[in-house]
Amino acid sequence: MHLFPAIDLRNGQVVRLTQGDYDRQTTYQADPVDQAKQFRDAGSTWLHVVDLDGARTGKLTHAGLIEKICHDTGLSVEVGGGVRSESVIDTLLNAGVNRVVVGTAALKNWSWFEALMGNPTYRGRLVLGLDAKHGQVTTDGWEQTSEQTALDVAKAVTDWPLAAIVYTDIATDGTLKGPNIPATREIAQATDVPVVASGGVGTLDDLTALRELPIQGAIVGKALYENAFTIDQAIQAFEK
Repeated sequence: MHLFPAIDLRNGQVVRLTQGDYDRQTTYQADPVDQAKQFRDAGSTWLHVVDLDGARTGKLTHAGLIEKICHDTGLSVEVGGGVRSESVIDTLLNAGVNRVVVGTAALKNWSWFEALMGNPTYRGRLVLGLDAKHGQVTTDGWEQTSEQTALDVAKAVTDWPLAAIVYTDIATDGTLKGPNIPATREIAQATDVPVVASGGVGTLDDLTALRELPIQGAIVGKALYENAFTIDQAIQAFEK
């Protein structure tokens, strides 16, 4: 299992949103590259980065900053937000990103996303971002809700050569009130694609509970920035 400390980027700063609401933002003054180095120095091997400006506008905004994070830290990095085309995927992979998260573009242009599975360059490098509110998939930076359920989508890709599914429960994201364990378990059991859980982790007990699920990893953000626990403690609770 892997712990994925999260860095959400907006206007070049490290921020966190509450329940995906762009009007409920907390800005942290840590430089993104320095923050990534702190995670690395504490024992992290992976990093989850979200370009929030890209997620909202559909255009990757922080490519240069993301490349610097990859180059300066040596971490394995997965990135999402604003990935709407093959050229953006290639830009990120060429920048040193290990895995690219595709969410809105995949769900809105399913045939295009499915066709990517035939490209050997992308095998094991693409992650499907499933962000859900009350089980319904959301897109466009969490501002649009579709008729699809996250469970149905997870089942549909069960035999695809994806690196993972990042499942985010929006109702819990940024609240520190605990992850949606039942929904995460249901998603993980419905597909053969590895699942990374995201949203709601607020205590070390939350990580212990997630560790019992058949998942590949868990993303932790706000709890680290709000000093609910340290990254060292999180790694010990989840990975060791």
